[in-house]
Amino acid sequence: MNKPEQVRTLLLSAVPHLKRNPNELHVFVKNGRVVASAAKQNLSFEYQFDLVVVVTDYADHADRIMVPLLAWVAEHQPELITNPDKRESGVRFTVEMINKKLVDIEISLSLTERVKVTPVEGGRTVEHLPEPTDPYNGFDWSLFAVGEQLPPGDE
Repeated sequence: MNKPEQVRTLLLSAVPHLKRNPNELHVFVKNGRVVASAAKQNLSFEYQFDLVVVVTDYADHADRIMVPLLAWVAEHQPELITNPDKRESGVRFTVEMINKKLVDIEISLSLTERVKVTPVEGGRTVEHLPEPTDPYNGFDWSLFAVGEQLPPGDE
């Protein structure tokens, strides 16, 4: 699995508290599953798991963690933002109030990683596949009414 280390690296570089206190970041994988179909005796599969990120003794605003994390999610697990069924439960958190200044924050992300296994002479190659691209991302969608383009925001 690659995503747990990606998230760890991101948070250690993006969150000032964690830059100064890297031992206060803990990353766990829970509820892990390997889903394989064995179609045509293919060993390709998907990891499905909850990534649990715990930040301890945190005195800053939660936004400093959530914003870089959501930017990572938008690139590496976009359906947690774009799919209405998954955005309700794909990113979850709990906070424990330690005292007036410090909290422990636990964030859970429902993640997947696709792994392609290809037979080659003498064995197999293993490749972690990137997330599928959104076919609508980057397209300029314009609205036309009776052959005339409407300016953005017109109804």
